[in-house]
Amino acid sequence: MGERHGRHGGVRTTLATIANRLLTPGLGRLSHYPPQPLKVPKRYGRARSSQWCPVISIVTPTFNSARFVERTIRSVIDQGYGGLEYIVQDGCSTDGTLEVVERYRASVAAVETTKDTGQSDALNRGFRRATGEILAYLNSDDLLLPGALHYVARFFARHPEADVVYGHRVLIEENDAEIGRWVLPPHDDEVLRWIDYVPQETLFWRRRIWERVGAQFDESFQFALDWDLLLRFRGAGARFARVPRFLGAFRVHASQKTSAQMSGVGQREIARLQERVHGHPVSLDVVHRHVRSYLWRHLIYHNLYRLGLLRY
Repeated sequence: MGERHGRHGGVRTTLATIANRLLTPGLGRLSHYPPQPLKVPKRYGRARSSQWCPVISIVTPTFNSARFVERTIRSVIDQGYGGLEYIVQDGCSTDGTLEVVERYRASVAAVETTKDTGQSDALNRGFRRATGEILAYLNSDDLLLPGALHYVARFFARHPEADVVYGHRVLIEENDAEIGRWVLPPHDDEVLRWIDYVPQETLFWRRRIWERVGAQFDESFQFALDWDLLLRFRGAGARFARVPRFLGAFRVHASQKTSAQMSGVGQREIARLQERVHGHPVSLDVVHRHVRSYLWRHLIYHNLYRLGLLRY
C-alpha cells in the first residue's frame, strides 16, 4: 500500500507541475528554463527580396558595452538587408566599445561619440541622423534574429495601414543561450493603456507616426521611454500589429538596465505613465484585473506554440 500510494503521489506531483507550467504566464518573466542552444527555423535565414525595399534606420545607443556590442552589431549587419542605415550613438565609452565599433565602420552609416544625459538623449541624437522610412532601435546587448529586416519590410509593404509592428521575443543569457520565449497574442490596444508587454527589440515603426508625435523620445524617461513612445503613438491614432514571427532576442544579465533599475526608477516611471493615462494612481491589483484576459490569450498562444500547433 505504501509503495502504491507513493507512486500515485509522484504522479499527482508531476501532473501538478505540468499544470502549473501550462497555467503560468511567461510574459513579464525573464527566465523560463535552464540555458539551452538558441535555435531559429532555417527559413528565417533565407532572405527574400521585396519589391519595396525601404531604408530601415536602426540606432544602437552604447556606453561601455564592449562585452556584448559586437554580437549586437553583427546581428544587424549580417541581416544582408540592402536598405539598412545603421547608426551607433556612443556616450564616450572607456571600456573598448569604440574599438569594437571601429572594426565594423564600413558597415555602419554613422558613429558619433559624445557625452549624453542618458539613453533617451542618446537615441534622440542618433535618430536626428536617421533618414529611413522605417525606424527602430536596438540596445547594445540585444540581438536581431536572422531575416528580421526582410520580414519587417515585406510586412509593411503588404500592410500599408500599419504604423507600428512588433513580434515575439526570445530571452537569452550572457552567452547567447536561450532561457525563455515570449509568445504574444494579437495586439490589444486597450492593454497597452495598463502595461507594456511589447518587446522593445522587436519594435519597428513608420516615419509618418514618428513625426506625428514630435520625432523624439521624452528625455525625462530613462526606463519606460519605449512605453511612453508607444502611448504617444496610440494617442496619435497609430495602427499596431503583432506579427507572427520571433524578431529579436532580449539579453538577461546582471548589469542590464531592466534588472538593475526595475525596483527603483523603473517602477516610478511606470507609475507616472499609468497616472498620466488614467488620471490617478493605479494599483497593481487594478492593472492585473484589466490585463487578465490578455494573459489568458497569451497562455493559449504560448501553449499552442509549445505543442507545435502554431509555427513562428
